[in-house]
Amino acid sequence: MIQPQTNLNVADNSGARKLMCIRVLETSNRKYANIGDIVIAVVKEAVPNMSIKKSEIVRAIIVRTRKEFKRSENGSIIKFDDNAAVIINQEGNPKGTRVFGPIARELRKTNSIKILSLAPEVL
Repeated sequence: MIQPQTNLNVADNSGARKLMCIRVLETSNRKYANIGDIVIAVVKEAVPNMSIKKSEIVRAIIVRTRKEFKRSENGSIIKFDDNAAVIINQEGNPKGTRVFGPIARELRKTNSIKILSLAPEVL
């Protein structure tokens, strides 16, 4: 569960390293974001000489959370080691060309097929 002020790792090579969530999108009064939800975040740490700079406002899609979640199809529980997101543009395509780490297959429901195709491992 990701809420405002939550720190996130960046799971792509867009140039950012750390994000901080400032708003959960999709509905007006939603407090928490789960895997597959879109958030607005600010870049807290970035690699020098890249297109994304520190203190830039970006959109990101959540790909991993520390909070466990239960899958509805078989009842298995999935939990990751960190909170991570992939930076996307207005159309929903990732800004980076690579995605690092495992990605949950729940992203298929959110039409994020491009992120799933870049991922090395889908759980």
